Amino acid sequence: MVLQEPKRHLDHVYFVGAGLVSLRIVAAGSILETAVIGYPGAIGASFLLGGHLPTHQPVVLIPGNAHRILVEDLRRIMNENPDIRERLCRYVQALSVHCAQSGLCGVRHASEKRLASWLCLASDAVGSNVLPVTHDYLSSVLGLRRAGITETLNRFEEQQLIRKTRGVVQIEARNCLAQKACSCYRLISGTYAAPSL
Repeated sequence: MVLQEPKRHLDHVYFVGAGLVSLRIVAAGSILETAVIGYPGAIGASFLLGGHLPTHQPVVLIPGNAHRILVEDLRRIMNENPDIRERLCRYVQALSVHCAQSGLCGVRHASEKRLASWLCLASDAVGSNVLPVTHDYLSSVLGLRRAGITETLNRFEEQQLIRKTRGVVQIEARNCLAQKACSCYRLISGTYAAPSL
């Protein structure tokens, strides 16, 4: 389910309560995922940067729930409660780091490290070690060959880091998988974990 179309007027902000949302850029038939968002994330908070035309397409990957508020209502609430504005601005800053780091990761890091990072970030965002994702999905959002995704997941399973079944990846050894991840995982998760968020 697409929550907002890119380059269309932004009417609402969604505060994710549960589930997982893939934040994507779509161009010329290609998809680039720039972030995964779960609780306590927000979709549409880019209006804080001064724009009402989002550049990303948020797509629900794992169904859950969210609270929706009109941008104008949220703007009024933030004017009345500066702490809310400050907190949301810090979240948008962390999300910007996430998006930028994902772009760098895609051109600089090996596929195994990128896949381990994605699995850890998605697990953090959804608050679960069970991720209902297919090899095709991982291939499309990471820009990797499907065969390469399958080979890497098979290696992770042989190393007892994950267990996979049709359409599901279950993380079995979270800390060991995080050690396989590139430094982007630690940087991104550390940015979200900053005390002010």
